[in-house]
Amino acid sequence: MSNHTTRQGVLFKGLSKKAVVVRFDQEQASSDGGAVLLKACDERLGLSTALASCLRDDRQQAKVEHSYEEIFQQRMFGIACGYADGNDAARIADDPVFKLLTGRDPVAGSALASQPTLSRFENAVSSAELLQMSEALAEAVIQRHRRRKRKVRRITIDLDPTHDATHGGQQLSFFNRFYDSHCYLPLAGFLSFDQEPDQYLFCCVLRGGDAAAKRGCLSVLKRLLPRLRKAFPKAKIRIRLDAGFTGPELYEFFEAERMEYVVCMGKNPVLLELAEPLLAPLREALEAGENITPSFGECRYGARSWKRQRRVIIKADISVHPGREPKDNPRFIVTNIKTTPKFLYQKVYCARGDIENRIKELKHGLEIDRTSCTSFKANQLRVLMTAAAYVLMQELRLHARRTGCARAQVNTLRLRLLKLGAWIESSVRRIVLHLPTSTPYADDWRRIARSVGAVPT
Repeated sequence: MSNHTTRQGVLFKGLSKKAVVVRFDQEQASSDGGAVLLKACDERLGLSTALASCLRDDRQQAKVEHSYEEIFQQRMFGIACGYADGNDAARIADDPVFKLLTGRDPVAGSALASQPTLSRFENAVSSAELLQMSEALAEAVIQRHRRRKRKVRRITIDLDPTHDATHGGQQLSFFNRFYDSHCYLPLAGFLSFDQEPDQYLFCCVLRGGDAAAKRGCLSVLKRLLPRLRKAFPKAKIRIRLDAGFTGPELYEFFEAERMEYVVCMGKNPVLLELAEPLLAPLREALEAGENITPSFGECRYGARSWKRQRRVIIKADISVHPGREPKDNPRFIVTNIKTTPKFLYQKVYCARGDIENRIKELKHGLEIDRTSCTSFKANQLRVLMTAAAYVLMQELRLHARRTGCARAQVNTLRLRLLKLGAWIESSVRRIVLHLPTSTPYADDWRRIARSVGAVPT
């Protein structure tokens, strides 16, 4: 506990038959005792070491008190535990559990880095280092699942942009008419394996607020595909994309790389004319007072900029809302996958929608949009540190698969497993974390701990 922290208590009257006194006077205690699970996950993945090793430390080493790996771990673990802002450094600098997470003695170890130190760290990063860190993040995720999955038949890639509102003078913050705000437009990428519902983050690239949806898509794929094919040489690779990713250069790349692709397309007069034979019966049924369901079909279509025609799936539907006129609502998917149109649309393409929940976790669970630095590169580093924290939380959820936390969101995982009051003892031989006997999810915590390498005592 820092020396300047007040120990004055408070007295509650009327809450109980006895007076209730509260004092902040428990030495060597933490409210994040369960976060040792994150340290175990990080050790298994080698995540913080891999990313921090990409940074070149030009400081005078004789004067260094906090290595770049320690600073990276402090920020990564802090973000995972809900301390997303650099200013939170002062709140956790003397926390014994966070000292333990960064490799320091929880009792005798010196305080962690201050906010000014973190700020200098964030602003010292170069573009080359950021690229290396992005590649290291993807490699760590791929190798983790290579060890987990002995045989993989298909890997699915999902890419999606999201909105990151900016408030200030951040570099490359531009006004975006669609979102009606100044913003960044980060591109998030996820991997899923075979029929598993989980989608695992492998990249998050910060982009200026004027970026087209597909900007950076090919760069990400060119770095990712060789790694995927080396780790999973027999797996087919599929990609699913929204309408912002249309373009012949993308289709040609997918085909040259022997990828399966499912990409939504925007409407145009030619496609609407091709959808008319499917829409007409629906209008007639609706006028007759019948309930309608979407119908599916396909056609061959080639825009002027395309070198050849491609298969396009048509979903014909009519939107019906009370008090409004029915409205045609056709959807179009360009693909090279040979399966029925209905299955392709409903079971293959629509399944990509779950990445919206993953992006919500990144935003609301870990605050990946806390990009308030002036420097664009510093903001990209913040995004990468948050992405690393999310990879740890996904690893934690993997190890919770046989517990009541198997499908828990980030906030729930944090509340149930990490935010545990702890009193810490440190001796010559060992460190002991004393957690409450009344911990509601103690059995789940123990099971997860054994899964990440702990042994019963």
